[in-house]
Amino acid sequence: MEYTRREFLTMVSAATALAGAVGVTGNAVAMEGDDPLGVRADFPAAREGVYLNSPYMAPSPIQVVEAGKKFLDAKARNPIRLGDMLNETEAVRRKFARMVGAAETEIGILTSTSEGENIVINSLDLKAGDNLVTDDLHYVSSYVLYNHLRETRGVDIRIVASEGGTAPADRFADKVDRRTRLVSVAWVSHQNGYRHDLSALADLAHAHDAFLYADAIQGIGMLAMDVKKTAVDFFTTGTYKWLLSGYGVAPFFVPEPMIDRLRVDRHGWRQVSRTISGHEFELHKGIRKFEYATPAFVEIYQLSAALDYIEKVGVDRIESYTVALAHRLHKGLTDLGFKVWTPMGNGSAIVAFEHGRMYEGVKKALDTAGVQVSFREENKQIRVGPALFNNAADVDQFLGVMASV
Repeated sequence: MEYTRREFLTMVSAATALAGAVGVTGNAVAMEGDDPLGVRADFPAAREGVYLNSPYMAPSPIQVVEAGKKFLDAKARNPIRLGDMLNETEAVRRKFARMVGAAETEIGILTSTSEGENIVINSLDLKAGDNLVTDDLHYVSSYVLYNHLRETRGVDIRIVASEGGTAPADRFADKVDRRTRLVSVAWVSHQNGYRHDLSALADLAHAHDAFLYADAIQGIGMLAMDVKKTAVDFFTTGTYKWLLSGYGVAPFFVPEPMIDRLRVDRHGWRQVSRTISGHEFELHKGIRKFEYATPAFVEIYQLSAALDYIEKVGVDRIESYTVALAHRLHKGLTDLGFKVWTPMGNGSAIVAFEHGRMYEGVKKALDTAGVQVSFREENKQIRVGPALFNNAADVDQFLGVMASV
């Protein structure tokens, strides 16, 4: 769900007025209390200290861990048959499609976000004179790929400079032209949590007959997504962050009309739709054509349990709650005098700031208090991200440590 700057500022003002007891979507969740979403008992990490590092990797609830244990126990005693594992993969496809408002025929099951982006890039027939537009808030894997395009195909890579931690669509406008083939962003930046307006970027890209790709790993599971409303052309997401699962599985969204425009660049047994004869096969033509090899089945089972868990809690409620906690963090850090890189009123649960102190002292203070965060930019910045199991007391404890240093 996208919000205007005015709406965000209104939310922040309301959060201040209510001393942090507000949600930011229509399904409001009070911030106060030990366990507003009723989930803390499911997260051992919530009992081990103050874990505010979910943008790095999110702890899994015990239901997801148990799903993995059951799979591994079966592997040791009586391995699950391939047909059953493939059926669970289809269940994951259906559940994820429901979460993002897509048809299950539009969701591929890949291994990583980078795999999805490579499939898109390699299908565009990019050549010298074409250009690709991104910004300086993207993830390093994308820059590695784009640099390769520049060096091997002469593609012009245009990077929009963020300002004040933001890169709104109007800053992309003078970079996009008739030779632009792709606009590519991280929906939510891993650097500072900035949430792009995908609808505005899609409108800009489509007006120039270009496509929009989003790396969605820092958004899906934390924020509500409706692909029919955002008009994003493609996205891929990993599952070890806000989807509360493990590694080696990455849902890939491609709208039905776009599937034929993307090429298959590798082949394997999972692409077989029907055996014609002993060595002749009919291959899948839909979204399954991108799935060529054995997936990480234990992670499939864990993701299945995680999707059930998130659906039960409700993504709208998770977004409302965690973004409000982030606003509380932002205000607290600002009041303490820290330089916050994340823009005020931002629409994600991630906040990044410059601590301006000696790294060793800050790290020791946080470790002593049992608070986990990420240090970034040569340990000069801290990135914090409250998840569904965190509460206002966690945020306030972190702010208390920062006040002491």
